[in-house]
Amino acid sequence: QVQLVQAGGGLVQPGDSLRLSCAASGRTFSTFVMGWFRQPPGMEREFVGWISGSGSETYYADSVKGRFTISRDNAKTTVYLLIASLKPEDTGIYWCAAGRFGTTADEYWYWGQGTQVTVSS
Repeated sequence: QVQLVQAGGGLVQPGDSLRLSCAASGRTFSTFVMGWFRQPPGMEREFVGWISGSGSETYYADSVKGRFTISRDNAKTTVYLLIASLKPEDTGIYWCAAGRFGTTADEYWYWGQGTQVTVSS
């Protein structure tokens, strides 16, 4: 029903900013909560944050609060994750996902393909 295509990952230096995008196909994009997850090397996938269907509400994990910003443009059916002041520990695979309010992967129904973010000098 919904396909999510991600872009914006890459190799960056500590202190840089990076914006990841997640473009959706489907007429019902605005009805979905959009979540972001990441998986550092050798670790389990972890919740990053979500944004409500309208974009009026956001929620972030404590570990990223203050540096990560989730936004969405429903006219473009795209959600974004802006990462400021990147740290080496931000390295990992990042996924966007569509579903309902939740902080666990099983609460999301559709997933992007994932994109690699590598923070290194």
